[in-house]
Amino acid sequence: MNDQPAVIPPPMPLRRVLAAVLAAVAVPLSGCGGAAGEAASVAPRERLSPSTSASSASPAPEPSARDLPAPDEAIPKDPARLADALTRTAGHLRDAIDDWRRTGDPAKGEAPEPVVLLSLYEQRVYRYLARNAKVASRTYGKLPKEEAARARDNVTAIRDLLSLAHPVSGPIKIKVERAEPADVLLAAFRRAERRFGVEWEVLAAVMLVETKFGRVRSPSYVGARGPMQFMPGTWKAYGMGGDIDDTRDALLAAANYLHASGAPRDYRRALYAYNHSQAYVDAVLSHARQMKRDIRNYYAYYTWQVYVITTKGERRLTGP
Repeated sequence: MNDQPAVIPPPMPLRRVLAAVLAAVAVPLSGCGGAAGEAASVAPRERLSPSTSASSASPAPEPSARDLPAPDEAIPKDPARLADALTRTAGHLRDAIDDWRRTGDPAKGEAPEPVVLLSLYEQRVYRYLARNAKVASRTYGKLPKEEAARARDNVTAIRDLLSLAHPVSGPIKIKVERAEPADVLLAAFRRAERRFGVEWEVLAAVMLVETKFGRVRSPSYVGARGPMQFMPGTWKAYGMGGDIDDTRDALLAAANYLHASGAPRDYRRALYAYNHSQAYVDAVLSHARQMKRDIRNYYAYYTWQVYVITTKGERRLTGP
């Protein structure tokens, strides 16, 4: 990309991309890649404490195997048991993320197994609560205050995005790839923030909702492309000569477009221009709020898996 931001006023209407990941919009898809970049058929399957830098955190023991949920661990249906499961999982996940940042290297490779399994279980619980509003409401009341706020933000965001979903019924196909390492993406988010003034947490939340941090590589059903899901006309106006499929170019273009649409002064206006849905705007801002409260929430979101909604139920396309 060149170094000059576009100053073109945002065209209206721009795009209509309804979250192909969390919301699992009706895209003509039907499978997922077992290996990065491959498309294949798929079988159905079924606030925390203040952020602490990894370098200064006290050593936290890695969760033992008995503390780690199985990929399809049963989800309790009773609010008290759900609250207990969420509280325990959040504590173990915090420790696992701290350990990853302290002794691993989030700038290289994938997240370690404890982070992946704990994050997946938490995501699955949130998705269950998003579909069961009465159970969710009773569960919040049994959680510690900060954990209740975190759960409410995540469950409400998922429910908002599910409200935009159109379940697919026929053969579907989707291309997925491995996400770039978490800290590589974090550096790219912060670079875009420095250049255009759009908070990195908002950019990260958009990428989470749109493509699960670049894992979904298929075009949307309306023709949007790339890790930030740009329509060709919008990319021509705001892509600054870059590659629509390149993560760094796409993040700079998204920050450029959001800035031209009102961010950081008015994130709601800017995000509505990005996708004309108040539910979408609310979901993005909820996820961004959680990342601002604790950077460990970014690392948890980074390991959330890709789901698609079909007329026969949910399918998880990635993960263990």
